[in-house]
Amino acid sequence: MTIPTITSLAPLLDRLFGEAEAASEATEAAVADLSDAERERMMRSKTEYRNLYGRLKDAPLPVSRETGALLYILTRSSRARSIVEFGTSFGISTLHLAAGLRDNGGGRLVTSEFEPSKIARARDNLSAGGLIDLVDIREGDALKTLSTGLPETIDLVLLDGAKALYPEILDLVEGRLRPGAIIVADNADDSPDYLARVRAPGSGYLSTPFAEDVELSLRIG
Repeated sequence: MTIPTITSLAPLLDRLFGEAEAASEATEAAVADLSDAERERMMRSKTEYRNLYGRLKDAPLPVSRETGALLYILTRSSRARSIVEFGTSFGISTLHLAAGLRDNGGGRLVTSEFEPSKIARARDNLSAGGLIDLVDIREGDALKTLSTGLPETIDLVLLDGAKALYPEILDLVEGRLRPGAIIVADNADDSPDYLARVRAPGSGYLSTPFAEDVELSLRIG
């Protein structure tokens, strides 16, 4: 029986999740001087998020283990062959998505990250996992890097970058979403405009909160 790619990645993923957990104190220290209100304002701002994420440029900021498993399951069950990801970071979520593509027989994953040092880490991790050939990592502002050269039809989208930009990223991909395409938005509670849009009657989406602060949406129109 063929071993699923996600199973063969277990040692690498365990190491990366372990490193992320070990870095949690340093991550918290990077924003320790900000009040909860300031963090929330910066998270939801369409301009100040750069300052916040600049402080966190050395932080892994991974999806949870459970969300990672969900991404792999959704990729496989939807038979996705084309995926767009907003927010690569160290590539933990990218590994789960690309593993699903590999086990679906191949495909293309376009992802965007504006922090160069994180892109270098992501490339190393994807190379270590033997999945770099499936992934197109684009450096810079996602509003520019994801505005051209996307797959003609998109099967799955992961939103896990600056939360305030979720609606704008959806604008970029929406016209290419196939009926039945899946959108996973991590930490979606920090993007109320996005939630209002995908949950609105007649929006063209069926959407529901899932697990801890994840919004799972299905393109129906």
